[in-house]
Amino acid sequence: MPSLVDPTVRMRASFLVAVAEFRADRDFPVPWYVTDVPPAALTDEPGFAAYVRRLLAEPREESRRPAGFVPMTTLWWVEQDRFLGRLAIRHRLTPALREAGGHIGYDVRPSARRRGHARAMLAAALPIARALGIDEALLTCDETNVASRRVIEANGGRYLDTIGPKRRYQVPTSG
Repeated sequence: MPSLVDPTVRMRASFLVAVAEFRADRDFPVPWYVTDVPPAALTDEPGFAAYVRRLLAEPREESRRPAGFVPMTTLWWVEQDRFLGRLAIRHRLTPALREAGGHIGYDVRPSARRRGHARAMLAAALPIARALGIDEALLTCDETNVASRRVIEANGGRYLDTIGPKRRYQVPTSG
């Protein structure tokens, strides 16, 4: 059964295959986190280990990255040794994240889509968001992304409004 885990070097081989899948997928844009993976993480073990260390440090305020990044917890959705997706919980929102981005973002690798992983990932993440002090999470998705709308609504998402191309939802973090 899949679960959310902290990023780990143990998942390197499967993570790299997933990154290649995301880059080859012509149906959806490459997720920002894939373009954010440093080139060294894709080519050697020390580079990947440094990338994992960076992800594990991102929840700390002093480790915050520049240009609008806020502290965030990144978790990987895995089953045994297979990387299925990733999820990020932003600990707070900037004005830009209030419009597009929200508290929680998730991506499922192309070969694992349409199997309920996104819905299960979000459900597993809501108590974690609550523990971080987020009573109601703001989630956004593209107006045209019907699958993501269904994931959010299945997890109790209440439609707020649409700003530009983004639908905004409020999702309670406790059952």
